[in-house]
Order: sequence, then C-alpha cells, then structure tokens
Amino acid sequence: MALITLKNISVQFGGPLILDNVNLNIEAGERACVTGRNGEGKSTLLKILSGEVEPDYGEVIRSPGVRVAMLSQDVPSDMPGTVAEIVSQETRQLQESAHHPGADRFLSQLGVEGEDVFNSLSGGMRRRVLLARALSSEPHLLLLDEPTNHLDIDTIEWLEKFLQRSRCATLFVTHDRSFLQSVANKVLDLDRGQLAGWNCDYRTFLQRKQELLDDEAVLWERKGKKLAQEEAWLRKGIRARRTRNEGRVAALKVMREEYSARRTQSGVSKLSINTANHSGDQVIKIKNLSYAWPGQEPVIKGFTAKILRGERIGIIGANGTGKTTLINLLCGHLTPTSGEVRHGSKVRLAFLDQLRDELDLDRTIVQNIAEDRDEVVINGVRKHIFGYLEEFLFSSERAKTKVSALSGGEKARLLLAKLFTSPGNLLVMDEPTNDLDIETLELLEEQLMNYQGTLLLVSHDRSFIDNVVTSTFVLSGSGKVEQYPGGYADWLQQRPAVEAPEKVSAPTVKQVTRKVQNRLSYKEKQEREKLPQQIDKLEGEIARLQETIADPTIYQRDPALAEDSAKSLALAECKLETLFERWSEIEELAERVGE
Repeated sequence: MALITLKNISVQFGGPLILDNVNLNIEAGERACVTGRNGEGKSTLLKILSGEVEPDYGEVIRSPGVRVAMLSQDVPSDMPGTVAEIVSQETRQLQESAHHPGADRFLSQLGVEGEDVFNSLSGGMRRRVLLARALSSEPHLLLLDEPTNHLDIDTIEWLEKFLQRSRCATLFVTHDRSFLQSVANKVLDLDRGQLAGWNCDYRTFLQRKQELLDDEAVLWERKGKKLAQEEAWLRKGIRARRTRNEGRVAALKVMREEYSARRTQSGVSKLSINTANHSGDQVIKIKNLSYAWPGQEPVIKGFTAKILRGERIGIIGANGTGKTTLINLLCGHLTPTSGEVRHGSKVRLAFLDQLRDELDLDRTIVQNIAEDRDEVVINGVRKHIFGYLEEFLFSSERAKTKVSALSGGEKARLLLAKLFTSPGNLLVMDEPTNDLDIETLELLEEQLMNYQGTLLLVSHDRSFIDNVVTSTFVLSGSGKVEQYPGGYADWLQQRPAVEAPEKVSAPTVKQVTRKVQNRLSYKEKQEREKLPQQIDKLEGEIARLQETIADPTIYQRDPALAEDSAKSLALAECKLETLFERWSEIEELAERVGE
C-alpha cells in the first residue's frame, strides 16, 4: 500500500494551474527528486504532501499512522529555545518508547550541541539542527526542500550516505547535481502543471526529457501548419459556406482552442555579467592576514597569497571555518586583526551576499533593481527595465510584485539581476547557487567561465566549483588557509592523506591499534562473515514489520499490535544502520590491508 496517494490534485495561485490534475503514489523505500524550473510548483507539491497546504481540487490519501517529516527551504530567522528543545518538539511521543534512540544520535553525527541557543547559530548550523529534527522523528516519508542549502560539503556527503542506507521514503527538491545523481533512484518532473515519473537516474532522465521536448516541438509545428492551412481555407469564405462543410469548420474551432490553450515552456534566463574595465594584473595582495573575533581563537591565521587578474578562486571548508569572514576581509568589509589586504589598481568590486540582505522585501522587483529609473545599462547597452527583467524570467506584471511574495528561486534570480547591473572586475559571490533551478545554474556557470574579470566564489556545490574555478582556497578550521590548483575533485586528489591538527593529543588505545594494524583480527574476520547474514535477516524482519504496519485494518483490529510493530520497526532500522556502519568499517579496513 502506498504511503501517500495524490488523486487529481490541482492548485492555482491566480495564473495558470501550478498543479494540473496531478496523480502520484509514494511507495516505501523510494528516493525521488522533484525537478522543474523555479515557479513550477515543486515546493507547493511538497507542502501538500506534508499537509501544510490544502489543494484546491483533488484528494490526498494517507496510509493510517504514516509519519511525514519535512525540511523546508528557508531557515527561520527567529526560533526561541535551545537546540535540544527545538529538536525534541518533533520526537516527544517517540521518545516515550524505550527503543527510540532520540535526537542525540543525529545531533552528534551532525556536530551540533544540544545546549546551544538556536538563534545564536550560523545559517549552516541552524540548517543542521532542522535536519536533525526531521530525521529524529523516524519518518516513513522524508520531504527535503533544497536540503543542501547552507550545508558544508562534509555534511552533504554524510546526508547522501544516510539517505542511501535509510529505509524511509525520500522526496526532495535540489539544485545540487552531485547530490541528485548520488541519491535519487527516480525523477519526478514537474513541467507546466503536469507531473511525470521517470524510473531512472538523473543523467538518463535529461536525455529522455530532451527527446520528449524535441518530439513535442515537432508535433506542435505540424499542428501549427495544419491550423494555418485550415484558416486559409476558411478565409475563402463564400466557397467554404457553399460546400456547407460544417464538420470541417467545427474541427477548425477545436484546433483553435487547442492551440491557444497549449502551455509552452517558459523562456530561458539570459544572464549577462556587466563587466567594468580591466583592473591591474595584481588584484589583491594578502600578507600575513589574521583575524579573530573578540575573545576567540583566530579563524584566519598568517595567510599570505596573491590574486591575479582573471583567476577564478573557489573558497571551500566546513561550516564555521571562516569562509564568509575571509571574503569580507578580502573585500574590505572587515579590518584584519593583523596583516594586510591591499587591492591593486582599478579594482571595482561587485558583491553577492548569501543572506540576500540587499533585497528590500517591502518594495517591488522593479524598485529593487532600478529605483525610479526606466532603464539600466548593461555592458554599455541601454535596456528598458521591464525588458531587462524579462531576461531573468520576470514578466512585466510579475515585475510589479513585492519581493516578499517571491519564491526562493525567484529571489535568487532577482539577486543576480541586481548584481549584474553593477559593473565590476572583481566579482565576489557567497553561495550564489542556493535555490536556483538547474537550468539557470548551468547558464550562470557558462557566464562565469567566460568572465573576463576576477572571481572569488564561496560554494558547497561540488559540481559548480569543479566546472567554474581555476584554483581553491581551502580552510581547515584551525585558521590555516591553503591554495590548490583546480576545483573540489582536484583538491580531493591533492590533499594530504592524513591532515593532522597542529596540536596532536595523545592517541587512544584503539587509535594506536588501528594505526599499526596490517591485517584483520580474528574477531573482525568473524564479523565480516556474519554481518551480511545478519543484515539480510534484519532486512527481512523490517520488510515484515512494514507490511504489518501498511495494513490499514490493523489500527482498528489490533491497535496494540500496530503500536508494538511501529516500536519494533524503529529499533530494527536503528540496528540495521549500526550493522551497515560496522560492515563498511571492516570492508574499508580489509581493502586497506589487502584482504
């Protein structure tokens, strides 16, 4: 039985139907990504599944007792309470069970302290807390709206592995192509109100979808030619009436209605970066740069480098290692504790802030871009403001909307539109990919690869970094900043095998044993033989329990059995994850020692 079924769901917000007679079954164990352009209704679909939004028409059928958890796209700016208090709001009923592991396991794995005050955390750490809250509820269906936003690469990779092993169904929206390709085993494509399921990986979907669009274009071209022929026939007037071919005239009316009612794909963004005159060869000189927040250890320590014209530098590191602090130092927004940052001649800065502080939510799109002006100048060419905004897929009517009413993706496009009106030869972008649809993201990539100025880029999008940058600054968290040629994948190959911290604490007995171990112990060999059978047995038990819980009559027939089965399922899934982790450890060790 499906966890949730959507039957003939329709939703409309003033314009064309966002969801047009959508049908969907979500089965246990599915990992599906919802794709589509910004504004197509992906977030709306997730909100309907979570119960946050009610459809205008249609029916939502939920399996009895199904638990749904959702990680929303936006991080709340104000949520009072400690981390532990916020996470426990979703897990109180489950924690009454002695079998439920509680939130501590996820908080620990995500590197979050329960006693921390939520409002004191950075955007990335808040995102981890909300993720821990969603996972701790032991959902049957996990809904993730842009889950990689604000997360560092290590956390994204942890989430990928967790979802690959998890038994719960997962439905997610993401712009992160690496994450999508790694996690999804099914694609749900939302296009012009219609939802289509593709049982394949993302790369295969792209090929098949393009073939479908090509066939659709040919079909409408044929229909257009046929309509033109029939219109020419009707214009003969008297001859048409003499033949009294009323059926042909009626068919023409149907063709007119069909052709006028068709929904074509929305246009493609036309990004064009407004570039200032060339700067000098040396753009930024960094000498012994250090910075520490009051009363804390330095986040940047003794960093020296030169940034030359035309370089595209990616800045990577875990949350809290100082990436945003570094770019604020390089841009002159912060004063170094020691050392210096010196800009070269003719440097003009253009800055994109990840927090979107430059957008006035109470003003319209047009007012945010042009104030009271009718035109903007892009690379020496004057453009009417409405024409310019159409290049970013904002119609003349939409351009009069207040920014507060925009979706996350639309705000991201608006930020780019605002940024590109300011000519600069030093472009600094802090998480520019958040909330962009993949098509716009790829267009931005193309523009940045052809950018004639200098680029500083902070991003956790591995594919984006690999495709755009020529070198990387890597922040380790100890204040050290190192430079490597190439992108993220190149850094993985070049980084030291063991990155020891400056202050090495005495290793534990377990660490010493593992360090000198050159073969599997007898116990590990025994575990290696037995773990696959234990995993198979536990998976069989989980399947049986899931089948029991999926029976809609059990909650009326035997509520106690239903409750016991749910508790046993949570315990079994927890045990299975532990067995998988142990099996992975032993296999990695076996590969390392050649057994």
